[in-house]
Amino acid sequence: MLNHPQNKYRPFEFRAFPERTWPNKKITQAPIWCSTDLRDGNQALANPMDHDRKLKFFQLLLKCGFKQIEVAFPAASDTDFNFVRYLIEYHQIPEDVSIQVMTQAREDLIEQTFQSLIGVKQAIVHVYNATAEVFRRVVFQKSKQEVIDLAVASTKQIKALCEQYPETKWTYQYSPETFCFTEIEFVLEICEAVADIWQPDQDHPMIINLPTTVEVSTPNIFADQIEYFCQNFSKRAQVCISVHPHNDRGTGVATAELALLAGADRIEGCLFGNGERTGNVDLVNIALNMYSQGLAPQLDFSNIQKIADIVKMCNELPIHPRHPYVGELVFTAFSGSHQDAIKKGFQARETQEHTFWEVPYLPIDPVDLGCNYEAVIRVNSQSGKSGAAWILQQNHGVDLPRNLQKDFSQVIQKITDRENRELSHAEIWKIFLKKYVVMPVKKEIKLTNYQSNKHNDVYDMKISLELKNESFSLIGTGNGLLSATVDALNKRWSYNITIAEYIEHTLGEHSGSRSIGYIRCIDQNSASFWGVAIDTDIATASIQALLNAFSQFYHAD
Repeated sequence: MLNHPQNKYRPFEFRAFPERTWPNKKITQAPIWCSTDLRDGNQALANPMDHDRKLKFFQLLLKCGFKQIEVAFPAASDTDFNFVRYLIEYHQIPEDVSIQVMTQAREDLIEQTFQSLIGVKQAIVHVYNATAEVFRRVVFQKSKQEVIDLAVASTKQIKALCEQYPETKWTYQYSPETFCFTEIEFVLEICEAVADIWQPDQDHPMIINLPTTVEVSTPNIFADQIEYFCQNFSKRAQVCISVHPHNDRGTGVATAELALLAGADRIEGCLFGNGERTGNVDLVNIALNMYSQGLAPQLDFSNIQKIADIVKMCNELPIHPRHPYVGELVFTAFSGSHQDAIKKGFQARETQEHTFWEVPYLPIDPVDLGCNYEAVIRVNSQSGKSGAAWILQQNHGVDLPRNLQKDFSQVIQKITDRENRELSHAEIWKIFLKKYVVMPVKKEIKLTNYQSNKHNDVYDMKISLELKNESFSLIGTGNGLLSATVDALNKRWSYNITIAEYIEHTLGEHSGSRSIGYIRCIDQNSASFWGVAIDTDIATASIQALLNAFSQFYHAD
């Protein structure tokens, strides 16, 4: 890189525009959406889609709710031309959907484009020509007037062809290429000239599409350009203002959102941001940003993973695991502090009076996109006490006491540090059982039966146990079943344990009415161990949990 990049690159300049109003506005309704996946997105693929992939993608876009879909550049290839004919001849286009086709401002290409559209019920014909100063000077060596003349001639040709096919409802779309670095007064001049030919009204709808084919400024400058155009275009009320942002500066979504604030009505883009170079603006991202603010986007992404699978198959491109809303890891927390906040957020939802979504680190509920909570918290060496506890709670109904969460997290931490990898849900459950529930055979104390009698608030307890394949019975007294069991154990062995914590609960409606007991015991030397047990009888579960905790003192000897 250069030490003095200012000698090679110039900052983009736009006129001072203190009249701007967009910073004080809010997005209050969804824009008109137009997917360009099958044209602009398709042109960006190393292996452009064949007929079958294009049709599958088209059907997906219909299911998502798109009413405007740019399906092809019919004059570019036989595949594109034939695809348009297939959609028309085989009645694949719903009554409320307009297909859009694109053509350069060339007479022969425009003629071929209309040949592809014969018989369509409604269509948008999209024409563009280069207007930017660098294109006029470097690429085409044309004057401003020559560029205007080309746009006007193409508009006249398109209008005449539309009149030849009055049975079709036509919409004309014009794009000055590329709007964002064309002089704003020249953009206005050429769009005024085109609109004078088309004469937009209710019967002759027109879209002026203002493309950010290459991002050259910060999004606020683009918003100024859009608002300036809208304020100064004489037929603003008669046309739909569209934007077509790319993502060269990584701000395509912000550019599109600010353009809506500045007066744009419509957004063109692709699912998950496919497109030339850094891609077109990601329509899923924008739509779900709106959704997270309580605004219905009028698009359906309620099965986001299925949508992603189809798009990946059709585009033969991966989706980054951190891609907003759809990436494999976007709803996943590995960090301990994040996991704790998420866990508490879900716990708070169980008691909150309102219905608003308030779970830290999760801008929307994964369930709304057809996802579950399985991947929300995953455990590796960065995870804290809440991570493994969340997984046990979500998958097995096990709600670990806070001190047990800490104890178990230390067990998990040692394993993840040693193995330097993420632990699966199944592995975490297996580790939990091995540590607290299913004791090793050599020290397992198994409850086989118990009998109790209560006299004057005192329990006499007889418990039958198995240890190392040996059966024996113990007798103890106390003010409850557990204290009587502790008395019996302390009489038989000299650990002198006491119960420091005891918690029990059911495992939920899908657990077969099973209950779980958690017990922490300490001895005279302050050694501390947890035991856990699960049983259909809560008393049995509690006594066995006590035995599991007690059995671990063997290991402490």
